[in-house]
Amino acid sequence: MRPGSTDNIKETARPDLSIVILSWNTRELLLKCLAAVEGAHAPPSRETIVVDNASRDGSADAVAERFPNVRLIRNLKNEGYARGNNIGIRASAGRNVLLLNSDTEAAPRAFRALVNFLDAHPEYGAAAARLWNRDGTIQRACMRFPTLFTALFYDARPGRWWPNNYFLRRHFCRDFDHIDSRDVQQPPGAALCLRRDALEKVGLLDEELFLFFNDVELCQRMRAAGFRIRYLADANIIHHGGASTSLYPAFAAELFRNKIAYYRKRYGSLGESLMRSVTRWRAREEKDALRAQRLDPGILDASCRGVDLALATALRRDSAGLGVVSELANPTVRVN
Repeated sequence: MRPGSTDNIKETARPDLSIVILSWNTRELLLKCLAAVEGAHAPPSRETIVVDNASRDGSADAVAERFPNVRLIRNLKNEGYARGNNIGIRASAGRNVLLLNSDTEAAPRAFRALVNFLDAHPEYGAAAARLWNRDGTIQRACMRFPTLFTALFYDARPGRWWPNNYFLRRHFCRDFDHIDSRDVQQPPGAALCLRRDALEKVGLLDEELFLFFNDVELCQRMRAAGFRIRYLADANIIHHGGASTSLYPAFAAELFRNKIAYYRKRYGSLGESLMRSVTRWRAREEKDALRAQRLDPGILDASCRGVDLALATALRRDSAGLGVVSELANPTVRVN
């Protein structure tokens, strides 16, 4: 069964582009993002949808007040990255869907470049923008799909012994300067434009991957279905990076929980067992590092118990994000 479907969208009067922006407690960055969206040279027709994941910083109210033409979806709880974006995709109608992080600022021609490329090249299912840091440097964010060797040489001790090994050079595309356009396996998901007919063929983001690796898994399904994926240097977007994930209290546990799920889906029981072992290794390393700091015994004991709790949580196998229930809440939708 496909992880999702967009079959409920009517064929008539589709915009050229639906921009779906998921936000969780990124109020000021979100407002800058929407200002850049408003100022961009858009395709002939577009819609902008903001999905607010139950932010506590007034994000949703600020969007409603300052950007009345934006369609605002207020989730009743933090649905995570995959499910939150899927809610926006299902509510959208465009021929192309741009998943845009709330901590981005698009250059004026970025959206038009993405849509024009996909319209001219039907063999491509997705195109990603070139991302820039605030200091004017390019983010070298494209990667190749993780392999079992990636797990060993990135997440485990061998990677610390040989930090410039072949498997990490391959995984992080260190042979690609990110200056020019090229086909890629795993582009940055901060500004990923998806052709709707490709989504209808392969399905939406996998909601078991609550926060991480859902874009990787989607790109793998795209490639398996015969679609190519483009990193497009003509589409330029500033990416501040990590605005929501840095606020997430269970970041490390969720990261490894999603890694374990991804490796199970990709490589079966062997991949799951390997990543579970790697996760345990990392927890032991973390406790060894704490002990090396010669902390007060009480602080050390509490810190090690925290690592044990994070490990147990990471090894838990279910489909809900940490700290949220598994059922999908019906979001309250406000169309401004």
